[in-house]
Amino acid sequence: MTRLCVLLPLAVATAFAATAHAATPVVVVDPGHDLLANPATEPIGPGSATLKIKDGGGTHGVVTGIREPDLTLDVSLRLRTLLRRAGVRVLMTRERTAGVSMGNVARARIANRAGAALFLRVHADGSASGDARGTHTLTPALRPGWTDDVYGSSRRAAGLVQTELVRALGFPDRGIQERSDFTGFNWADVPVILVELGFMTNPTEDRQLARPAVRRRAAVGLCRGTLRFIGLPGARCGI
Repeated sequence: MTRLCVLLPLAVATAFAATAHAATPVVVVDPGHDLLANPATEPIGPGSATLKIKDGGGTHGVVTGIREPDLTLDVSLRLRTLLRRAGVRVLMTRERTAGVSMGNVARARIANRAGAALFLRVHADGSASGDARGTHTLTPALRPGWTDDVYGSSRRAAGLVQTELVRALGFPDRGIQERSDFTGFNWADVPVILVELGFMTNPTEDRQLARPAVRRRAAVGLCRGTLRFIGLPGARCGI
């Protein structure tokens, strides 16, 4: 009888812990690109005959020479720390820059399997013009059969994250843009957005994004927008 009295509270505690774990929101953070581009192709959406390359490799700093995959990973790791402190479970599509990019279908499937509350893709922009500046957020366009189940929630997430990211970085606000041609959007079954922190081809923003303090601000902005989207106080991200 004594043993049963000991085991019952233990079983209840285990069940409670499992329930609490399951109820904790999951965010999948996707640092853009990897060490090497991936010229292999994949369908732009489920069942599509239209193919796109898996990963073009990203851009780099016009002044600093910093590569986009290294910038996005650094900001994403800072974001992971903040989200975990706020009580969010975080999965990363990669934790180092060390190989050929997996492509966008594989990234979306990681988020789908996790049942992510948000699939947050972190990138930086590039342009043929060094004058192009600013932060913007991309979200899926409405494509029946592909994105209709995530269109509204993704659009809402984009608005919240864009607002907080612009506030944190102070770069020009380039707004929200819908994209129908992003493989990682069309394969996602969970809310998904892609943030472009700033233009690495702009000397001012390139220098700014090279600074640890600015990268931390970017992570804080992303954290606050994410928490607001999943219904948690943005203040948990700190300052």
